Amino acid sequence: MRICALLLAAGAGRRFGADKLSAALPDGTPVGVAAAQNLLAAGCETLAVVRTADAGIAPALARLGVRLTPCVDADLGMGHSLACGVRASAQADGWLIALGDMPFVRPASIAAVAAALARGAPIAAPSYGGRRGHPVGLAAGFRDHLLGLRGDEGARRLLRAHAGRMVRVDVDDPGVLRDVDWPGDLAAAGG
Repeated sequence: MRICALLLAAGAGRRFGADKLSAALPDGTPVGVAAAQNLLAAGCETLAVVRTADAGIAPALARLGVRLTPCVDADLGMGHSLACGVRASAQADGWLIALGDMPFVRPASIAAVAAALARGAPIAAPSYGGRRGHPVGLAAGFRDHLLGLRGDEGARRLLRAHAGRMVRVDVDDPGVLRDVDWPGDLAAAGG
């Protein structure tokens, strides 16, 4: 089964005040690069949706072996970026939707969600402490819906509409809930 991890890395980082995906974690690794490294360590085929292939963290992702797809409509919202990524990997049997600002997700958690998809789950997501986290896995049956996404909501409405079909994968990983929205989130990386 071909599952493609879509790393959404085309956001503007407005709340952060700068390119948060290029901001360094305490070990010096850029946020978005760490997120990609975790996907690769989980054994995922990884496609990053970026603004352009030659700016921000895109060159660093390419050096890791991540395939890039520029999204000209990135400013219109996450839905456009997600649809762009699905279009660029339309032959996949499913997708792991990973966020570039979530560098703390352990590879084992990513692999567990991918395994749930491979076993036939229509939707799969990690769960820590009873809360749903990321990445979220979606089977190929949702392709047309994903291709039609627009705006900044991403797949949130789809997940609500099909909540009963979601397989939650319990993980011992608080990283599935942690993103980087503010500079202070970098300083708290070890916590």
